[in-house]
Amino acid sequence: MSRVGKKPIPMPAGVKVTIGEQLLVEGPKGKLTVPLPGGVRIEKADGTLEVKRDGDQYAALHGLTRALTANAVTGVSTGFTRELDIVGIGYRAEVKGNVIIFTLGYSHAIEFVLPKGIDCKVDKNTHLVLSGIDKQELGQVAANIRSLRPPEPYKLKGVRYTGEVLRKKVGKTGAGGK
Repeated sequence: MSRVGKKPIPMPAGVKVTIGEQLLVEGPKGKLTVPLPGGVRIEKADGTLEVKRDGDQYAALHGLTRALTANAVTGVSTGFTRELDIVGIGYRAEVKGNVIIFTLGYSHAIEFVLPKGIDCKVDKNTHLVLSGIDKQELGQVAANIRSLRPPEPYKLKGVRYTGEVLRKKVGKTGAGGK
């Protein structure tokens, strides 16, 4: 049986769950829906949610549904954050409304429009803190921002996740051969 799927999901105070064709999770930060595949059902039990499956052929969906449900419950109660750092001389970002304007060494500034539900704060022009309730959407937005200028392997300049470990390559040596 799925080890992930067996774990019960604790329900924080203020989170309301409606079970139907889809699972609707409402909390202080907003609403999220989780698709419920056939063969997997969710049951409420004294302050927790439990994910059950009808047979072993639904094992993969069992763990997936439990993980998506747990992420939705956490998202509407506390939310998620992703942090990015901009490294490089002259590289910076600023927020104007729901648009982030990046200066990343290209001949032009890059305007990145944030989707609804994702917020961004910029500290010291080089540290971005993204926050939102949908974990998947937040991760995708962070990946899209990183792809604007991924860290290059020689000087490690570019946009990276905070705490991301990068491997630096050794550059050319100046031994001029004939």
